Amino acid sequence: MFSFIKTFIFILIFQLGNLAQAADFSITVNGKPIKKNLYDFVVKDLANRGQKMDDNLNDMIINRMIAMELISQEAERTGLSKDINYLLKEELARKEILYNTFLQTYVQKNPISESDIKNAYEKYKKDLGAQEFNAKHILVASEQEAKDVITELNKGGIFSKIAKDKSKDSGSKDKGGDLGWFPANTMVKPFTEALTSIKKSTFTTTPVQTQYGWHVIKLEDTRPLQAPDFDKVKESLAKTLQQSQLDKLMLDLKAKAKIIDNRK
Repeated sequence: MFSFIKTFIFILIFQLGNLAQAADFSITVNGKPIKKNLYDFVVKDLANRGQKMDDNLNDMIINRMIAMELISQEAERTGLSKDINYLLKEELARKEILYNTFLQTYVQKNPISESDIKNAYEKYKKDLGAQEFNAKHILVASEQEAKDVITELNKGGIFSKIAKDKSKDSGSKDKGGDLGWFPANTMVKPFTEALTSIKKSTFTTTPVQTQYGWHVIKLEDTRPLQAPDFDKVKESLAKTLQQSQLDKLMLDLKAKAKIIDNRK
């Protein structure tokens, strides 16, 4: 959310003075001890990220903590800790840490069940449909341009050549408008409805409007669609369900909150 926060959070972790007390290291900086619970926190965090602890890494952590304590003390001495920019960054960083920690805890306490994932998989297969399509299209800016393309095609114009000359879809125009193979549900609704209403080797006889512009669509071929195995999409489906869960949480919190926005 804020580009400076990631760096600042790392600094802030070592400055949190209200963490639970623990046995101190036998390390002090100008008489102020470096707390063992801070060291343990960093070691645990690195371990959770797959980092293997060794003497070199341990020395790096200790040296970093000493350096940060030195800078922290100097910042206090020079009054930087009272600077408004620092205080605003500190507030933002604290809120960001609390935000992330709350969501992590919420996810842990509200795991997505296996049955929920299996139900999502069945819906996923249904939405994919039984077929996939190979199609081309020509995208233009106006309905009249699309009608002109259809007229040109009806007179024997070559679809791929017209696409290269006139289509505004930079991803497909150089390929003659070719979109490759895809399930119908990967396209926006008007495109899908038009595509499934025509026969192979034919094109739409009326312009098709979407938020991208006006399309002339040609269906090249169809073939049976085999959905991916459950195990291949399980993780992705779980993440999607989890995100939906968090989105609902946020909507519920907003619905219960009194939010006044006086911006003009």
